[in-house]
Amino acid sequence: MRLKLDENLGIRCADLLRSADHDVTTVAEQKVCSSTDEKLLEKCKAEKRCLVTLDMEFANPLIFDPVKTEGIAVLRLPPKPTPDDFLDTIRTLIGGLSQKEIRGRLWTIQRGRIREYQPEEG
Repeated sequence: MRLKLDENLGIRCADLLRSADHDVTTVAEQKVCSSTDEKLLEKCKAEKRCLVTLDMEFANPLIFDPVKTEGIAVLRLPPKPTPDDFLDTIRTLIGGLSQKEIRGRLWTIQRGRIREYQPEEG
């Protein structure tokens, strides 16, 4: 899977995802930190990459429609996260990516749990 990590995720996250055979770029590596959310998501679309972020604004499908993207994965950590919380959340994402397609979807990922946004039909 082609992924782009937002600026709030570091090299350890990138390394874990790369070790699981994902093609990963980061906002920091591309020197586009401080881009607006809209520009970041447009860059992901142009590069055909799923966005992985801690930014909860991307969890609002009324603002950022996941259907028009390669996927949005929002990591949710506890209020005072430990390194293990973070690593387990990334491992949960890796497990989810190995089992299901994220393209066009919004996932909210917590340690051991993935919730997928289900748009209303109609």
